[in-house]
Amino acid sequence: MENRIDYERRAEMLKALAHPVRLRIVHGLLSGGCRNVRCMEERIGISQSCLSQHLQKLRAAGVVTAERCGNEVYYRAASKEAAALVAALMGEEAESYVL
Repeated sequence: MENRIDYERRAEMLKALAHPVRLRIVHGLLSGGCRNVRCMEERIGISQSCLSQHLQKLRAAGVVTAERCGNEVYYRAASKEAAALVAALMGEEAESYVL
């Protein structure tokens, strides 16, 4: 049963990363880029509501975590597995990423 749960969790992670905007968000976080919604919104060029929906899916899959600081919410990549997947997709080294 444990292996099945592991497969399901990994499949959810793959689903979360399988969208170009979400992949861009995670890659930016791993590369040390924008951490809050306002900065990501400007860099990616999508609305705050659309960005929030994507971040919610990434959080649900355990790919990113969020921390509130005053009125701002700061995000970070939280999954070594996701970092390895993104590195493989981008042809980069996961060791250079910020987790």
